[in-house]
Amino acid sequence: MTEHAGRCVALESCGNGVWRAPGACIVDRTGRKRLPIGHSSFEGVAADSVYVDKTQLIADLLDSNYAVTLFCRPRRFGKSLNLTMMRTFFELPPDGRSRAALFEGTAVWQADGGNWREHQGVYPVISLSMIAAKGLTWEATFDSLKQMIAVEYNRHDYLASSERLNDGERRYFRRIASGQADTGDYSDSLRRLALMLNEHHRHKVVVLIDEYDAPVMASYSAPNGGYYEEAVAFLKIWLTGTLKDNDNVLALACLTGVQRISKESIFSDLNNLVVNTALSDRFDERYGFTEAEVSALLSYLGFSRDCQDTARQWYDGYRFGTQDVYNPWSVLNYLDNDCAADSYWGNTSGNSLIGDLLRRADADTLQQVYDLMQPGGVVTAPLDLSVVFPDLGIRKDAVWSMLYLAGYLTTEDTGFPGQTRLLRRLRIPDLEIAGLYRDEIIGRFASSTDSMEGERRLARFHEALAKGDAETLNAELGAILRDSTSSFDVVSENSCHMLLMGLCFGVSGYGDPLSNKEAGYGRYDLRLEPALPGTFGAMFAAPGPRPVITIEMKYVRPADGVDGKTLDDELRAKAGEALRQITERWYDERLPDNAQGRLRWGIAVGGRHCVAIAERV
Repeated sequence: MTEHAGRCVALESCGNGVWRAPGACIVDRTGRKRLPIGHSSFEGVAADSVYVDKTQLIADLLDSNYAVTLFCRPRRFGKSLNLTMMRTFFELPPDGRSRAALFEGTAVWQADGGNWREHQGVYPVISLSMIAAKGLTWEATFDSLKQMIAVEYNRHDYLASSERLNDGERRYFRRIASGQADTGDYSDSLRRLALMLNEHHRHKVVVLIDEYDAPVMASYSAPNGGYYEEAVAFLKIWLTGTLKDNDNVLALACLTGVQRISKESIFSDLNNLVVNTALSDRFDERYGFTEAEVSALLSYLGFSRDCQDTARQWYDGYRFGTQDVYNPWSVLNYLDNDCAADSYWGNTSGNSLIGDLLRRADADTLQQVYDLMQPGGVVTAPLDLSVVFPDLGIRKDAVWSMLYLAGYLTTEDTGFPGQTRLLRRLRIPDLEIAGLYRDEIIGRFASSTDSMEGERRLARFHEALAKGDAETLNAELGAILRDSTSSFDVVSENSCHMLLMGLCFGVSGYGDPLSNKEAGYGRYDLRLEPALPGTFGAMFAAPGPRPVITIEMKYVRPADGVDGKTLDDELRAKAGEALRQITERWYDERLPDNAQGRLRWGIAVGGRHCVAIAERV
């Protein structure tokens, strides 16, 4: 037993680069402690890098006896690595070189007294990644699919001369492998390859398809209406022909993706398909890192408990089935950067789902997003994980299911995963994902006018708000009200509240705005508290104490025929009334430990006019 002093857990060396701790196994064959950043090939990772052992997934699959399994998880949660792990384990190696040594000492090698070892290296395998099969048109996407299929055919080029295949099969093989086949030939190419491998090897075939949903996701976002129907029609024929009622040929098949695309009838004819999502409790430990695995990983690499505390805030919080898991991509990058917290997962994508949500949001949806951003914030909504892309324009609640599948929301309410109308409490998983929402909210308000001035205007608003500069804040808020009526209809106290709340995200040195919380003898409208160290608000803020900012708002409905001077006088009176309300109801009597002093704002809005008054205490 080797105790890593001051580290997260005690690790036991099992020899051959295998280290164990309760609930975790770390493999590092070279001992060089290199992290597999950006690598999804198991063979390379297991041979040259630190690997968090997820091989028990293979034993679980074999033990389940499932014919076809679809794993739906967010991007960068280990889907590709797990699929290449299966390929390395199952495949009868084309070069004749055994890969068994890569699994020695791992979970699958030890499971059930070694009973699963007999499955290593004995199956012909079809292995396809569809991540690149996407384009702006169906023609471009279909060309990518043809190339992908041809590459896999050429990986099995020995079939072109196999004496166990007839002349017609060999000719068909050569047409697909050369990319010279007719368009119709490709729809049957997966089924035919499985049959030819089965005939040649006299052994059942394993089929592994990564990111199966990439063409459909690309089709929906393509310009000019996209090519959704074409993508779905091709995949239905191409996949179903291989996976349905094919027990004589197929040993097992695994597919991965982000979205569960089933209502489009891609899988409507498959009665042997098991869909495993983040709601499922089976296989729930096999994607993402558990608490025990992160602790063991940090201990092996020599990091302290403080690093895990920060990692827990930033990258933990997902619930898969009954397991709490960390985002593995973010954890590995965090450790590779010496425990420097940052938005690693968010920077690998355009996060268009959140952006689309906010651009299309009506008042109710925007309020729900703001509710999510509150401490302990939740949105209560049903999860239909077979939601389809066209539903986004028809069903108001479809967006929450899409955000959940994509990893932007999670829930502890994972029971009864097949119930599509069961209301579940959805929340933002961690600080990293909260930052993505914050960025998109700020982006919406920064671009709320047609002018290029939007970013600078928002920055001036933030600076004036934090300094108590009423003159500048009146000017900037007034300009926003004048120029943004097409985006924000400020026609009530609630709409005024939502506008101001959105504008208050991203103030340097402060956390996200708090809304309608009980304090003193009532509820304040908005409050900004100094950001805690290590959070987004504190990152680029100048050092020094900051006051708590409390905002009370009033809305004045402009009467017909009222001139501007009369309205301004009424707004000034209402702003003063709002300011007095903060004091009289003791909204800011209690201060957080990191705050120094109080800054109060009374703001009144009427139509496109506003008056803001500040007071420092």
